[in-house]
Amino acid sequence: MGAGHAHRLYRDAHSRVHALPPHTKLAAAFAFVLVVVSTPRTAMWAFALYAVLLAVVAHHARVPAGFLLKRLLIEVPFVAFALLMPFVAEGERTEVLGLSLSVNGLWGAWNVLAKGTLGVAASVLLAATTELRELLLGLERLKLPPLLVQIASFMIRYGDVVTDEMRRMRIARLSRGFEARGVRHWGVLAKSAGALFIRSYERGERVHLAMVSRGYSGSMPVIDEVTASRAEWSYALALPLSASVVCLLGWAL
Repeated sequence: MGAGHAHRLYRDAHSRVHALPPHTKLAAAFAFVLVVVSTPRTAMWAFALYAVLLAVVAHHARVPAGFLLKRLLIEVPFVAFALLMPFVAEGERTEVLGLSLSVNGLWGAWNVLAKGTLGVAASVLLAATTELRELLLGLERLKLPPLLVQIASFMIRYGDVVTDEMRRMRIARLSRGFEARGVRHWGVLAKSAGALFIRSYERGERVHLAMVSRGYSGSMPVIDEVTASRAEWSYALALPLSASVVCLLGWAL
């Protein structure tokens, strides 16, 4: 975790949200999602207020609406599932635009769409304001088992290594005039996948030997000691605390 590692969801900017310690943002996002999930589905106004709170965070973090909305497309499969619920769910039926829909299915679809969208939006904002390296440091600061943090770190880095190796192999095939056009070319692609696996495994072995030769004994050294002041915790937890007030009003009203 010693080197920086950028990702596509991250948006480089100078804001107070970006400057917050990563473990405070992780705790705030997790608490916010818990509050959203705990809100009764009938309190529709509460979910609108949650969206306003996230919009305020996005404004302070200097994350454009287009950037956020574009990355919300990742939840399209869940939206498709939610749209099917009114048709397949059982129970009381109601007529909507000439269609017979389940009342429980309609509420279930709304529940999935509202809570899922807010959860994904909170995750996107977290990723947009926190680099991967900082996220790993934040997880370690929150006492996640060090072994899991190391596994996540290696997965992120080796994901890029394998992707880059695939790109080079594809360029090599194209330079030799190969282009997969049908089933008869699957054998070549299968051999390429096998070669990719062997190269990745051998590279992992070399990296492990290099780490051991430099004193690796099962734990990574902590280069940056991440700490947070009381003011930073207060600023980060303003979102879930505000959402908690909305949630309590949703249950009371």
